[in-house]
Amino acid sequence: MAEFLIKGGTVVDGTLAPAYPADVRVSGERIVEIGSDLAPRPDEQVVDASGCYVTPGFIETHTHFDATMWWQNDLNPLPGYGATTIVMGNCGFSAAPISDDTKVRDEIVGIFAFFEDIDKEAFVNELPWDWRKWSEYKASMTSRIKLPLNYAAFVGHIAIRLAVMGLDAWTRAATDEEIERMCELLDDACKAGALGLSTNQLDFDGDERPVPTFAAEDKEYRALFEVLERHPGTLCQVVMDTFIRLTCPDALARFARLTEGLDVRVQWGGMPTLDFQKPILENLKAQHEKLKADGRDFWTAYTHVSPTNTLSLTKSLIFAQSGDFVWHEVVTADSWEEKERLLADPEWRARARESWDTKAWDHAPMNNPDRLLLRNSDNGVGPMNLTLVDYMKMTGIEHRSDAMADWILRNGVKSTVHMAPFPMNEEVIIELIRDPKSAGNVSDAGAHAQMFCGPGENMLLFTYYVRQGKITIEEAVHVQTGKLAEHFNLQGRGVLAVGNPADITVFNIDEIERREERKIFDTPDGMGGVTWRYTRDPAPMRLTLVNGTPTFDPSGATGTRPGEFLSPAPEFQYAQAAE
Repeated sequence: MAEFLIKGGTVVDGTLAPAYPADVRVSGERIVEIGSDLAPRPDEQVVDASGCYVTPGFIETHTHFDATMWWQNDLNPLPGYGATTIVMGNCGFSAAPISDDTKVRDEIVGIFAFFEDIDKEAFVNELPWDWRKWSEYKASMTSRIKLPLNYAAFVGHIAIRLAVMGLDAWTRAATDEEIERMCELLDDACKAGALGLSTNQLDFDGDERPVPTFAAEDKEYRALFEVLERHPGTLCQVVMDTFIRLTCPDALARFARLTEGLDVRVQWGGMPTLDFQKPILENLKAQHEKLKADGRDFWTAYTHVSPTNTLSLTKSLIFAQSGDFVWHEVVTADSWEEKERLLADPEWRARARESWDTKAWDHAPMNNPDRLLLRNSDNGVGPMNLTLVDYMKMTGIEHRSDAMADWILRNGVKSTVHMAPFPMNEEVIIELIRDPKSAGNVSDAGAHAQMFCGPGENMLLFTYYVRQGKITIEEAVHVQTGKLAEHFNLQGRGVLAVGNPADITVFNIDEIERREERKIFDTPDGMGGVTWRYTRDPAPMRLTLVNGTPTFDPSGATGTRPGEFLSPAPEFQYAQAAE
């Protein structure tokens, strides 16, 4: 068993209790002692934590490693950012349950691949698909996958609907018999340790179809919620539209009504933190406060970072999600040559101009050319690091769509164009950090590799919000440790206390940064080759322990895989933290 004495640090235990100087002793997988001036033992490795905070490992609230973990099981760069647990199966997307019909299974893959920019061929070929029910999926996952982080997962409502209804799941309400079968599949997942049910009231696919959960009637949702109530500790996550059609206020009111009288926790996504979302902010704030006042167990998810938009022709949902299906034709073209042909075709260019002018959302990238950065050239021709507006002035090209097509043809169809982050509503973010019914550190890690969602964004809570004096170190730690462990009912996680699993991170706040993005070429491109994704160098942590095993130390990522599957506890209680 590994034996560690983390000595001389300042403990921030994850409960919002004031930080205090203490040593932390780890034996095997557990924290066995926390105290002052603990004497080293002969068999211990002493970790010098002078000048460092010693905290629980960080929990990544919202990830999509469900597919990519099968071929990228190092979860790079999360260990270097102190993460020790990931939550998967979000947004109604999960790899189980599945139908016997491979065409229906492929619908799940296609939905997942489109919305999360994950290669469909790799998804089909790298997963064993030796399951039908979620319990069988869990058994396969836990026996075949070894990860450096702990992992917990929802079962997706979209997957459940497709498994029961086949392709009809897209278009119609379920019968009573089908609802009963859905409930059986959800019950199977909850018994096997799923966090609960994730569902989706946000997304439309590349053919402008609402995802299958939009077809679910109230009685279907109510029946599924009643299953959750029979499994204490589980919850329902529902993603709602605060970004495109801004329908979240009506959706939140509906789910509050549908769970009336049930003891079911709901995580709704979520309170908007971007400036352009202000038209719906006050309504959602009012509903959120009323739900709290009424004693309802509703938690709002939120992000403290602006979503990244990368316009890629390799695979990207941005065009379709912005209402622009003409450029989306280029994304779905099945060869690089066809992509080039379309970009140069006068008829296509005319349709593309009209699409950008009349179809795309006002806040979409294509309607903000002054914030579109020509940043990533595949062949280096350039020019680079100027805006699309600058390029239009330089070349005399009058329309922004023509200008982007021209630049991509010059620089290669594997080039990408990047949109500057949306302005954030910082006041709301700070309110949510302190809100007792909020779930932060939402990242989308594991998806959108060329947008680079997620890994390392948690450092901003320290490098910006703490350093600028906007929140305390205790708050920054709490919102990504103890608070999330309580939200997901992950007993023993998220708090530094004797007897708890040794998920621990040690860092010096003056050393860490959210490092700049860099490209690595290790990602399936969907055309038989390899393309690039973004990663970043470690923050770094001085030490990350998962179940007492180092996953990151001063030499870098250790390559160990000590992560365990985590199930929610029926009755969550904090362990007694040290005084």
